[in-house]
Amino acid sequence: MPTPIRALTVADVHRFVDEQVFPTTATDGSNGSDGSDGSDGPAGRQVGIELEWITVTRDGTRDGRGANPEELRALLPDLPGHSRLTFEPGGQLELSGPPAAGLGAALAAMRADTATVRDALADAGIDLVGAGIDTRGDRTRLLQAPRYSAMEEYFDTAWPAGRTMMRNTASIQVNLDIGAPDEVEARWSRAHDLGPVLTACFANSPFDAGGRPSGFRSTRAAVWQAIDPARTSSARRHDPESAARGDWARYVLDAPVMMICVDDAHSVAVRSPQSFEQWIVDGHPLGWPTLDDLAYHVTTLFPPVRPRGWLELRMIDALPEEWWPVAVAITVALLDDPLAAEWATSAVAPARDRWSTAAREALHDPALGEAARWCFDAALLALERVGADPVTIDAAEEYAERFVRRYRCPADDLLDDWAGHPANV
Repeated sequence: MPTPIRALTVADVHRFVDEQVFPTTATDGSNGSDGSDGSDGPAGRQVGIELEWITVTRDGTRDGRGANPEELRALLPDLPGHSRLTFEPGGQLELSGPPAAGLGAALAAMRADTATVRDALADAGIDLVGAGIDTRGDRTRLLQAPRYSAMEEYFDTAWPAGRTMMRNTASIQVNLDIGAPDEVEARWSRAHDLGPVLTACFANSPFDAGGRPSGFRSTRAAVWQAIDPARTSSARRHDPESAARGDWARYVLDAPVMMICVDDAHSVAVRSPQSFEQWIVDGHPLGWPTLDDLAYHVTTLFPPVRPRGWLELRMIDALPEEWWPVAVAITVALLDDPLAAEWATSAVAPARDRWSTAAREALHDPALGEAARWCFDAALLALERVGADPVTIDAAEEYAERFVRRYRCPADDLLDDWAGHPANV
């Protein structure tokens, strides 16, 4: 909550970034919750997985478009992998796995949790759908928390796609260690370089919220790109004198303040643009920012690579059960295996920063298509080294053959099915 007197400086923001976001005393990242130190994982790395699912009811009693979050929560038993269960504003169900000591442990725990949730909901006539966009019309916002009300009001000032983002999108998030101090810069750059390729490889949302072809292979990514670029575009700067810490501090300072929490029950949307740095310098009628306000402001920033003491890779569409482990495993291999990472760094150079092209064309773009093939080949050779189980390795091989080596993604299959339906001819 803000204070009536100035309490924060720009230097405090840089200190926050240095101490909380890019810690310099450890090689591991917490991936969002307390857990093991990761010493048992490949090269001591931890892996965290977050999956969002669209819920669909099969009976006619709840309009076939989902279920109330509290109803869903009441149906679920304790989860064996200890994922945290939450819901997005449109009712999308999210499972956030704790950090695991390596890829194999992370996949096993999340598979157990998704199976538990899927089985429990199936008994109630509810399915989990892995897709980047819910295509059955604009969803009603089911969560009325002050944060979501203020967020919606903020986006309504200039970015109507914000409502679609909140209510209709679903993604996969892979959380990886930020690295030892001498690794941070390379991992920061590599995550950004790989981002468009990962978006393209796993694009799985070619339709808009109304079920019509959108002109994009990843409509989810396009929706994110259509809202407030100061908080959703890449945080990497191309200033040769900048570095990961400087990139993020500048991003935090430049981003407009979305909302001000005046107390636990009230958040006020900031309708007139004011960057966080301007809030520090000039204040606001509601007061001056504190360290708590800074920490909260950071949670309203959604770049495709977000540092939080670990690296959140946020650019992958939600995928069906058979494919989400592939997306996670390929991402881990390309970031954490030294040989695959070195190979990928060279392969992705021609496709660097092609975020909008990845959303629209996916692997039909020649640069992204070639980069993806090289990256997949490198990752496939590394999967066993980073701890992937045989089922995941076989699925990744199948994915490469079915999609990547043919310059396709799941969105292309969906478009082919749509075009072949008599009603759409």
